[in-house]
Amino acid sequence: MASFKLSLSLISVAALLAACGGSGPSNGSLIESPVLLTTLTKAQLDSGPLVGLSGKAKCDVKVVSLNYVTPGAKGESSNASGVLLLPSGADCTAAAPLVAYAKGTDVQKPRTLANPADSETGLLAAMYAGQGFAVVATDYLGFAKSTYSYHPYLHADSEATSVIDSIRAARNAVSTHGASLNGKVMLTGYSQGGHASMAAHREIEKNLSGEIKVVAGAHLAGPYNLSGSMKLPDAIAGYQFFVPYLITAWQKIYGNIYSNVNDAFNAPYVDGIESLLPNSTLTYTTLVTSGKLPGINGETPNQARDALFQSKFSSDILTNPNNPTFLAAKKNDLLDWSPKAQTMLCSGSGDPTVPQVIHQSVMKAAFDAKGLTNVTSVDVHPLIVQTYGPITMANIASYHGTFAPPFCHAAAKSLFDAMK
Repeated sequence: MASFKLSLSLISVAALLAACGGSGPSNGSLIESPVLLTTLTKAQLDSGPLVGLSGKAKCDVKVVSLNYVTPGAKGESSNASGVLLLPSGADCTAAAPLVAYAKGTDVQKPRTLANPADSETGLLAAMYAGQGFAVVATDYLGFAKSTYSYHPYLHADSEATSVIDSIRAARNAVSTHGASLNGKVMLTGYSQGGHASMAAHREIEKNLSGEIKVVAGAHLAGPYNLSGSMKLPDAIAGYQFFVPYLITAWQKIYGNIYSNVNDAFNAPYVDGIESLLPNSTLTYTTLVTSGKLPGINGETPNQARDALFQSKFSSDILTNPNNPTFLAAKKNDLLDWSPKAQTMLCSGSGDPTVPQVIHQSVMKAAFDAKGLTNVTSVDVHPLIVQTYGPITMANIASYHGTFAPPFCHAAAKSLFDAMK
């Protein structure tokens, strides 16, 4: 994947403004001019696999790259990149509502959503931008053009600022490509992105409602109840990727998850683990086949957990209410707020990676306990079974990442259509 040199680095921008008495670039300001990468035609969108769920495209879609200012996990000066998808064409000239999207867990550091060939970008173009929504999607800190030294995985505050500043960046960029926004903002994301979109939704309604008008949030298959997931006796599918990612990121943020990396991880996986994720060259598959993470011998999630972590470390997370990993998880739970905008939760009840009963059901119960009537909960499991047949050991690995997302996005689109 090609790399790009920043036309003006954050350091030089900050130095220039400081010399002039300024306080530095504002969050969401553009570091370089947004570039039109291509325009996807309605015919191209209609030839894709999602047309049955999205409906025929109403608009062509301009694919525009973004690079914008956003703070690091501790407030440091940094940046993130992303993509802006703009509806265009003779029938799509009206000011558009903006969908802000947060992506799922990514292990490939160079990957950017500012890539017309990316499958996640294609989904956003077909489901939303081709239907008249402008879309902005962040790559997050630590990916693509971001100069941040790591990705603060499942850290609610920095996820929120990455999404919020992408909204600001989109507002700064649309006029350069002949588009306009109508002021309405919808938030959505899938998996890690469901956690990120909900964190952004919470932050905007608590502190930024005068700046950003959120009219709807559709949070999809997100791990909202992280502390609850820490107490599960059995490991989730994908444990060997998600949990070391989380542990090493939270160690960088909080500094107290372990005193020595060897106290947490077993050999041989301890070697290089703190800088392994995200990775510049390895994929989910090659992380395993290269022996950097367990799984090549078909280990179950529990076997992968036991291979990765020192038994004392993992058992203390399960049993000690003062365990630092458990307390960090509680800091990043999203059970403590009451959305004002129309809000939808969606996942499949057979999801082995983000179990609905641990996350979506607990989140909905927390909202219900506050007496909220503006939150709905959708289970797409029946649609998955209808489409793909019974879920078995042969196909369950595809459930979270392949089967469920299009159906949840179709449900999100229905909500957004009602609010646009």
